Amino acid sequence: MDSEVRKRTIVAAGEGRAVHLRAGERVSVVDIEGGQVGDVFAFSADDLGEYVSAAHTRTSIGRLFPRIGEAFMTNRRRPMLTLVGDTSPGHHDMLIAACDAERYRSLGNPEHASCAENLHNALGLLGLSVDTVPQPVNVFMRIPVAPNGDLTWLPATSAPGDAVTFEVEIDCVFVVSACPMDLNAINGGRPTALGVNVSAPLSVEMEK
Repeated sequence: MDSEVRKRTIVAAGEGRAVHLRAGERVSVVDIEGGQVGDVFAFSADDLGEYVSAAHTRTSIGRLFPRIGEAFMTNRRRPMLTLVGDTSPGHHDMLIAACDAERYRSLGNPEHASCAENLHNALGLLGLSVDTVPQPVNVFMRIPVAPNGDLTWLPATSAPGDAVTFEVEIDCVFVVSACPMDLNAINGGRPTALGVNVSAPLSVEMEK
């Protein structure tokens, strides 16, 4: 049975939002309209210098992306989030860097909003800041790897209401950027909003 949602946050198209999470809670990133990529970041609540690391996660699990029940590791090799649910077709990415001003400058649009900027802005709303932008967990992003190593940017196949759910292992600051990219195919040329739903810890639910 799904846990009761205790907090809902809408991440407007092309923007970012951050929420504080406690160990044991569950958090879902929901594709509201379908076909929208979300850049997910997570930082230890005790030290923002510890964060979910795509490289350390790949090393730990021996895959490009975790299976259900496997954990996303921090840069200090501790589990921070465990993947516990996915109602989407399962296309996600941990290879592609967050879009930033330089990326859009190379595409001829230097004033374009970016996931890197969204991360800084979202943390700023909580009075927080970081010096670097970690490699994000790109939920719903479809970047197949060809046998020759080539990458292809394809439209997300997530349907309206599809969600990816994580269980929180360490108190953290969880950030989602509804990727503003509209200069390639990943968001179908039209970025849309995402939802962030936070549920009570399972132990709390079982006591009700």
